[in-house]
Amino acid sequence: MKKLSYVFILFGVCFIGYAAWQMVNSNLQTSQSLESAKALVNDSPDQMQYLDSGTYKPPVGEAVGILAIPKLNAELPIVEGTDPDDLEKGVGHYKGSYYPNENGQIVLSGHRDTVFRRAGELEIGDSLQILLPYGKYEYEITHTKIVEADDTSIITLQQETEELLLTTCYPFSYVGNAPQRYIIYAKKKVESE
Repeated sequence: MKKLSYVFILFGVCFIGYAAWQMVNSNLQTSQSLESAKALVNDSPDQMQYLDSGTYKPPVGEAVGILAIPKLNAELPIVEGTDPDDLEKGVGHYKGSYYPNENGQIVLSGHRDTVFRRAGELEIGDSLQILLPYGKYEYEITHTKIVEADDTSIITLQQETEELLLTTCYPFSYVGNAPQRYIIYAKKKVESE
């Protein structure tokens, strides 16, 4: 019985240690991506090479810009792609979706326990800003929605109206693979630069 107790304690310590390591590693990768994103946004003449006939096509896995959320006093790196490795670095830009000024659906995804841990504090009317090498774009939250995890109908990749979607797992406090997704919709508000 005593040996079994030690096994459970060892298992618990290993589990907590692994979770702590993952959190520290994710925070480190996000910080590195944010530094890269700031460098791109602040002086990035070489990034203009990714503008191809009016569309922005950066390399997958690279930091491409910043998502600023004034209400949360947050600056989050945007990384091209939404594979697990990409999401460890920051907010993932869904491949195939658009970027600002391309008049389409912009889809950004992030983990609820890292970059979007405070997403539930955002309200209708709050501002979201996307900073890219070619400009700064502001969006206003219009509504939110909760869908099942396997519901892909919200990603339409339409190119009729510019809209920003932020997606993350839901419920926010769920342990394990969350069964739903929390979607924040925003419309373009201001363009500058």
